[in-house]
Amino acid sequence: MAKLYFSYSAMNAGKSTILLQASHNYQERGMNTLLLTARLDDRAGTGRIASRIGFGADAYTFSPDTDIAGLVDDVHTNTPLSCVLVDEAQFLTADQVWQLSQITDETGIPVMCYGLRTDFQGKLFDGSAALLAIADDLREIRTICHCGRKAIMVIRQSEDGTVITDGAQIEIGGNERYISLCRKHWKQATGG
Repeated sequence: MAKLYFSYSAMNAGKSTILLQASHNYQERGMNTLLLTARLDDRAGTGRIASRIGFGADAYTFSPDTDIAGLVDDVHTNTPLSCVLVDEAQFLTADQVWQLSQITDETGIPVMCYGLRTDFQGKLFDGSAALLAIADDLREIRTICHCGRKAIMVIRQSEDGTVITDGAQIEIGGNERYISLCRKHWKQATGG
């Protein structure tokens, strides 16, 4: 039975690497996958999923107005799919998460989503909240804080290293902008 999976973590835990490896495993066995990533995340180029260790693959993009069920149906009609893999799943809307559940429930295609659980203020992203609520299988991917404890939070910093505690929830960036911390060190850094 196909499932809707949500693998989540703080930044720099290897989510994209794991997604690319899963896709490779399917393709190595002659099965087709569909990769999706958020259109607004263009750090590796628009429509490209890339890991920090150098792996990458082209992907379809989604934005808040994308009909993901329709996109998957169109691709599946022409190329039978064995799996749908979604990177940056925190940027999905709640409706899109329900569409992904529909794909799994009605077509029998597993859907594997990878993303952040919370933002730099410790708040859930809409896509993550919906996935935490309805995914069949939740998987935490672990990374570590500078102290060695499990990192579950992330801080945003300015170019000069000042911790930012206010602002828009979504601001694309990588290691130069975000640092993963344990809850204790996140509270110390943010005054929270």
